[in-house]
Amino acid sequence: MCECKDEEKMLSLLKTVQNNCEISSDELNFLLECRAKQKVDFTLIDIREIFEYSDSSIKGTDLLLPTSMIHMNMDQLAKRKGSFMIFYCRTGNRTAQMLFMLRRMGFTHIAHLTKGIVNFRGEKLKNAPLPKNL
Repeated sequence: MCECKDEEKMLSLLKTVQNNCEISSDELNFLLECRAKQKVDFTLIDIREIFEYSDSSIKGTDLLLPTSMIHMNMDQLAKRKGSFMIFYCRTGNRTAQMLFMLRRMGFTHIAHLTKGIVNFRGEKLKNAPLPKNL
């Protein structure tokens, strides 16, 4: 596929994902590839607990903001309010609730991995170092 087609696909995907606030495993993989080529910028955020992150995380995760500590880390999200953020958890339930709350707070450039990390078919890491935000 030519790079022009990839860019068109990426722009179309970004628009769809932001409108629906949902992203599939394949779509996230594609955006992670585009980000590696510096074609797109977004923040990938895991909202599971630390022990869950240590067990398995998506390669390319930028932030770990456990839901049990999210109230203490809202400044991390507020700094990124104008940029695109993708959240994930184990199955998508926690992130769906998180998105509902964030949308009520005025966040518009957000989405979540619909079926969570359990159905993510991309590269995962075991025992990855904790992101610097913790």
